[in-house]
Amino acid sequence: MMKYITQEERLNYLVEIFKADSDEYKGLQTPEDVEGKRRILRSLMNIRMPKMVTEEVLKVQDEYLSGRAVEKGVVDLLDIPVIRDGLCVWQGDITRLAVDAIVNAANSQMLGCFVPMHICIDNCIHSFAGIQLRAECNEKMNQLRMKYGKNYEQPTAVPMLTDAYNLPAKKVVHIVGPIVNNKLTPALEKELADCYRNTLDICAENNLKSVAFCCISTGVFHFPNKRASEIAVQTVTEWMREHSGMVERVIFNVFKDEDKEYYEEQLL
Repeated sequence: MMKYITQEERLNYLVEIFKADSDEYKGLQTPEDVEGKRRILRSLMNIRMPKMVTEEVLKVQDEYLSGRAVEKGVVDLLDIPVIRDGLCVWQGDITRLAVDAIVNAANSQMLGCFVPMHICIDNCIHSFAGIQLRAECNEKMNQLRMKYGKNYEQPTAVPMLTDAYNLPAKKVVHIVGPIVNNKLTPALEKELADCYRNTLDICAENNLKSVAFCCISTGVFHFPNKRASEIAVQTVTEWMREHSGMVERVIFNVFKDEDKEYYEEQLL
């Protein structure tokens, strides 16, 4: 097995490996610049169906992604101030957080986003966790299909727990949020509250003391951002009051300035 010492050597190796693994993109010309190579690698990982690779490829991928995590900057709990009662707001990339669990806004197929370089959190989490995450999700879904039938899809607000692999977090909780097609209804609001409640339940069951929630359903699922923040804070506050000490820190992870303002309004 060859040794790849630098990040660029690992990147070059992985780009060629994943190109060769793709029938459609075998002949793709590799860019000269590092950023271009990163985009190609991420895109190839995004479109790749779950399947085995050699131990060598996994080792190089893990070394590369661990290095990328350090380059991006790992954020510890001590770096995030508590606003009240163990609740925090943090704006930034959720894949940087060294917490017990981060929450992924998944779709009902539960295999991650297959759109190359898509900006959704599902894509981001799978990209920086590594190909093992899609493989584990696929294994769990196959087990569920054996139990419930070949057309099984993950229901709204039912969490799935996986390892986090090359992310700084220990675990990932994947959950499907409600989709607002026309107007917001009490049923949809209840489903969103269930997402938060059920995620906290699975964290407590697995002794995960800190969890970072993304803004579930507020992206392509069209849940109004302000109402989503109200439901999130109210539900988490009530759960933590009812389950004292079972989860000690909850981070509301936001990306947009708009969401940061909404959550801080709820907590301050």
